[in-house]
Amino acid sequence: MQTSKDSQNLDTPALTIDSLVDAQVAFMQQWLRQQAEPLSIEAWQWFAAQPLNKYVSADDLQHLINDWLLNQPMTDVIRKDIRDILHTIIYHPVNDNVPLSELVDDTQVQTLANYVGSHEQQRNILIHTLVGNETFADLLTQTLYHAINDFMETTLDKAGAAGKLMKFGRSSFEKATNRNLDEKLQTYLHRNIKDLARRAEANAQEHLSNDEVARLLVSGWARIKDQPISQLQNYLSDEPGNSSIEHIEASIQQSYNRLRMSPYLHSLVSASIDTWYANHQGDSMATVAASLYIDDQAMTQLSTALLPVVHDAIESEWFTAHIREMLQAFYAQPAIKEGLMFNNK
Repeated sequence: MQTSKDSQNLDTPALTIDSLVDAQVAFMQQWLRQQAEPLSIEAWQWFAAQPLNKYVSADDLQHLINDWLLNQPMTDVIRKDIRDILHTIIYHPVNDNVPLSELVDDTQVQTLANYVGSHEQQRNILIHTLVGNETFADLLTQTLYHAINDFMETTLDKAGAAGKLMKFGRSSFEKATNRNLDEKLQTYLHRNIKDLARRAEANAQEHLSNDEVARLLVSGWARIKDQPISQLQNYLSDEPGNSSIEHIEASIQQSYNRLRMSPYLHSLVSASIDTWYANHQGDSMATVAASLYIDDQAMTQLSTALLPVVHDAIESEWFTAHIREMLQAFYAQPAIKEGLMFNNK
């Protein structure tokens, strides 16, 4: 006679290790999917309570900055992104309708003007830049020379016989002095304009008061502040093969490569990291994160945003395979196999 226990055994399919593993894999994936969000928040709360120096040392930060950042040049991808982003920003149509004052506030200009005006050294540097700059004197010399030369050539061509006589006189002068008249004219202008510029600079530094220098800066800003930002494009070239943006990016790259390999910069970075670490090594991760405006609310928003990625990862083939491999290794242990009454394939 068949007992009820025997009848139950006949009605219930035999449970193998493989089928048990499959059931556990499915259960774990479903459970992790449902618990992903609260688990991530709890993980953050646990991590936030840990002290910084428990997991991160000053040497770790030094290696991170030196090995991952300073020792690596910018990739071609990043350089192209920089060029494209600069081009988008500089030539964006919105710049046609936004004034320069949107970038710099009047109070900032006033503060700068007051600072420069109230410091003699900075004031003298500004005056020298505006009035006594040799480059400006050279440009003015060339401008006056071309204007005088153009006037003389135009006048002589229209003067008929008198013009021919003046040209003859010019030729005679050059032969007699063994000097080119154009060269003589440039030398004269250059010497006298530089002398005038030095006198003007000396007078300006002697007579311009602090308030006058400050007003000079403010009034100069007032003349340009309402111009659209797109006016800056006039000082740039966007022609293929002669792009200002490419020159700017190349200059940034050159400066970056020079500085990142400089022992000077490495010394400053090392000292800065040591200073920062000494100030914060006892802080919790939450305190450090809070200085970057990362708090529980921010982490909750980040967790919610990342949930689709987490769900896809849980359902992925690689994650399923790892869970199955782990469970199979667990049930393959001799002690587990002996302790369980399962039929094995």
